Amino acid sequence: MNEEASGLPERPRVRPADPRFSSGPCKKYPGWDLSHLNTEFLGRSHRAKLPKQRLKDAIDISHRLLGLPADWKLGIVPGSDTGAFEIAMWSLLGSRPVDVLVWESFSSDWARDLQALGIDDLNLLQAEYGELPDLGQVDSGHDVVMVYNGTTSGVCLPDLDWLDAGREGLVLCDATSAAFAMPMDFERLDVVTWSWQKVLGSEAAHGMLALSPRAVERLEASQPRYPLPKLFQLTKGNKLVEGIFSGATINTPSMLALEDLHAALGWAERIGGREALWQRTRDNFSCIDNWVRKTPWIEWLARDPATRSPTSMCLQVVDPEFSKLDQGERQSAINAMLARLEQENVALDIGNYRSAPPGFRIWGGATVETSDLQALTPWLDWAFAEFKHSMQENRHD
Repeated sequence: MNEEASGLPERPRVRPADPRFSSGPCKKYPGWDLSHLNTEFLGRSHRAKLPKQRLKDAIDISHRLLGLPADWKLGIVPGSDTGAFEIAMWSLLGSRPVDVLVWESFSSDWARDLQALGIDDLNLLQAEYGELPDLGQVDSGHDVVMVYNGTTSGVCLPDLDWLDAGREGLVLCDATSAAFAMPMDFERLDVVTWSWQKVLGSEAAHGMLALSPRAVERLEASQPRYPLPKLFQLTKGNKLVEGIFSGATINTPSMLALEDLHAALGWAERIGGREALWQRTRDNFSCIDNWVRKTPWIEWLARDPATRSPTSMCLQVVDPEFSKLDQGERQSAINAMLARLEQENVALDIGNYRSAPPGFRIWGGATVETSDLQALTPWLDWAFAEFKHSMQENRHD
């Protein structure tokens, strides 16, 4: 019996050329191959002259490609974006009140860490998944801790105009799903962190830590409230350890991962630099947004269109019958749809984050091809139609 005769929806005929839409680690750039990696420095000391220069080159290219201000410092640190942001919080905060913006999982993690660190005056500005906190409550005299793009909620800051350019406090920004994907006003930020494995699609384990002159001044003028582990130490004798920002990493880096980063940076420059990365990301968002607009069973998790992330595109099912299910039943239904999509090899790893409402999370960063997203959406419709058919069958039974 064919699908039409059985009442089942017809399976789409075109599959994405690449089914990898994971929000981290993210898809490699188009055409990536292991042969693109320079193996000359594998098995060599990262402190030798040429390998160290290779590390510095990655810093310099990243600095230029991202468009950081010329007087900012950029370094490679351990622990991916998480490590970079923890280093910044442990090293810089505690001398004045801190406003923490919390609207998804990772920003909640930063808030819990600061509570555990015993910051005396900690103000939590919170919002539910799908919303932003009231940005007007941020005090320009306080330090600010925030994510730029909520990877687990798909809610992104629309701009930074609400931050006072003449602020007294520092702004620490976890930008791991925003850096290289969208314009950022660095003049309103003081610390920016990201990982190699997001928008550039490189290997994980290492993070990037960018510091404004104001952040460096704070580092050199104040003592941390607590002893710092070696992996977090950015200063020595009240002076910035300049080597961290010129290729002398705190601990041993993966030279193989470094070469993967170089390959991705080279690809980004070949296609036109950051403006091309931004455009590819915008095109991917438009593809999914156009589908959502015409599809009654799906909606963005971010309620305000201005805050919808173009990279971590988080969607929720709004079909009335689906909405009647309890939380566990909704998640089970999503899991079943995800399993069918994976079985068909059309979408891998697009489930919602574990603490987010049941739904889908589709990566739209620059390494993803818009044509693959165009091929994906009919399969999402098909998987949902299969779910509805099975609900109706069960009801008749």
